[in-house]
Amino acid sequence: MARVPSSVVAAAGLVGGYAVARWTGKRPLGGVVLGAAGLAAGREWHRQCGAPAAAGLGALYLAGFAGAHPLAKKVGAWPAVFGAAGVVAAASWAVADRG
Repeated sequence: MARVPSSVVAAAGLVGGYAVARWTGKRPLGGVVLGAAGLAAGREWHRQCGAPAAAGLGALYLAGFAGAHPLAKKVGAWPAVFGAAGVVAAASWAVADRG
């Protein structure tokens, strides 16, 4: 079975979490999606490149989530979410998936 890159899982968690929260009107449900994808990506980051890199990427994942909120006030919700997801995916690819 083909492995899904951690960069894809992380980006999907940010985008999917927002989409679920927005379309269901239930923010906690979006948080479940965000958290589940973050845990899955975190496990893969830890497996591929160790605890320090996994901690850094996990912090970036959380910063992307938090940073999308104020950014959304300037550029709109979807562009902010896609921007945060892109940054997290690029970092994840560079640190964990590229090799």
